[in-house]
Amino acid sequence: MSKQQIIDEIATGYKFIGESIILGVAKYQDEVLKESFVRIPLKTLNRHGLIAGATGTGKTKTLQIIAEQMSAMGIPSLVMDIKGDLSGLAMAASDNPKLHERHEKIGMPFTPSNSPVEFLSLSGEKGIRLRATVSEFGPVLFSKILDLNDTQSGVISLIFKWCDDNQLPLLDLQDVKKVLQYISNEGKQELKDEYGTISGPSVGTIMRKIIELEQQGAGIFFGELSFDPMDLVRTDYSGKGIISVLRVTDIQDKPKLFSTFMLQMLAEIYATFPEVGDVDKPKLCLFIDEAHLVFNEASKVLLDQIETIVRLIRSKGVGVFFCTQGPDDVPDKVLAQLGLKVQHALRAFTAKDRKAINVAAENFPLSNNYKADELLTNMGIGEALVTALSEKGIPTPLVHTYLRAPQSRMDILTPSEQEAIINRSALISKYSQDLDRDSAHEILTAKIEEAQSQEVQEELMQQTRPSAPRRQEKSTAEKVFSSPTTRSIGTTIARELTRGLLGVLGVKTTSTRRTSNTRSKSFPWF
Repeated sequence: MSKQQIIDEIATGYKFIGESIILGVAKYQDEVLKESFVRIPLKTLNRHGLIAGATGTGKTKTLQIIAEQMSAMGIPSLVMDIKGDLSGLAMAASDNPKLHERHEKIGMPFTPSNSPVEFLSLSGEKGIRLRATVSEFGPVLFSKILDLNDTQSGVISLIFKWCDDNQLPLLDLQDVKKVLQYISNEGKQELKDEYGTISGPSVGTIMRKIIELEQQGAGIFFGELSFDPMDLVRTDYSGKGIISVLRVTDIQDKPKLFSTFMLQMLAEIYATFPEVGDVDKPKLCLFIDEAHLVFNEASKVLLDQIETIVRLIRSKGVGVFFCTQGPDDVPDKVLAQLGLKVQHALRAFTAKDRKAINVAAENFPLSNNYKADELLTNMGIGEALVTALSEKGIPTPLVHTYLRAPQSRMDILTPSEQEAIINRSALISKYSQDLDRDSAHEILTAKIEEAQSQEVQEELMQQTRPSAPRRQEKSTAEKVFSSPTTRSIGTTIARELTRGLLGVLGVKTTSTRRTSNTRSKSFPWF
């Protein structure tokens, strides 16, 4: 197509009735088509998206552009800051001549601006602590996180049920471990009487899975005070959406913790937010940077759970955007749910890389303007192939886009700047407190200690109770003759001897007994 035909196609395909954000302008060969703006309608941002590209091609800056533009439109978001370079959203960009030059090509002025930011943390990083209780996960999701089979999942369901019936709160992993220990020892019979026998090997497997989760740092995530997802849906005094930056720079070696958090957060949002259907703009958007960390360590059941939530959560007015190096990092079933695709350049160093490029090109709508597979290896930094969904849900034309620059700082904030933002937070006092109320661990420990204490007291009472005078030890002979067996044998022998003696006497005294009635009456036994 000619240059004018592409301009006309962009003007038609990217013209929307409702509000939209601007990503950049179209590019024709090596020419930037000034004012041919590539827009994304706010109405379809809850249809999710993908931002992909090789390292150093600018995908994180694209995430920054979209988040700050949505914030300006009053849409809050949650972004995962794994590399630590998204904290700059809180500060306006420097007045750099290169940024003005870029925007001059685009046909719009460059205006430095910042966004309201909250810093969140899953671990020891400074910020609002994100936590959740084991009970909030529920037996099904908790079993899927541990990657348990059906039998082991049944044990988890039974434990949740037993704890509910006995008012034993499951708040953290220590509670679950204590319950497992209790039902394997002191409470084994108690549980058996109510619910039946639990397999010892299954309990052992579950315990090992929990320890594995703890070794990846998940122990600090489970507990109170639980984070309320509604605290993510906030705006500042000027109406800008607050961007919650989750600082997870220390999470790359803990993929289990990261995937656990993401799944729980999605599930909690889905369970908490009301149904809104199609809205003019989303209530909240989540940006998952380095998304391969979620999917690489996920089991099949976990992937199925993520797919289900991504499919359904858009009806809650929530958009989910995955940021990763290649589309093949995202499972096909999840990829099929992503309406917006922003594909930066890919590198073809190996046969596997070339295959990945072909797969990425096939994910785009057919285009007469570009050879996507060739363009993917030739685009520069700050350029991308873009397609989105129109307000009617129809894919927009594929465009080689020259992206605008972020209005916020493209660098990490200093520690003092971050500290100042954290101290100003309206939520820091709410979530900084540690709650340690009695839960399953404390209640069962006290129960065991009480039982042991009673046993000790009974033993002491027996030791201090006055004892009866000890009887003199019998000799061996006395023991033998006083035994029931000896008495029985002695009685039998005496009876037999008596019978023998009486038999002899009876023969010799027959005439005497006949002639002496008096003697016979006086001594009838004779």
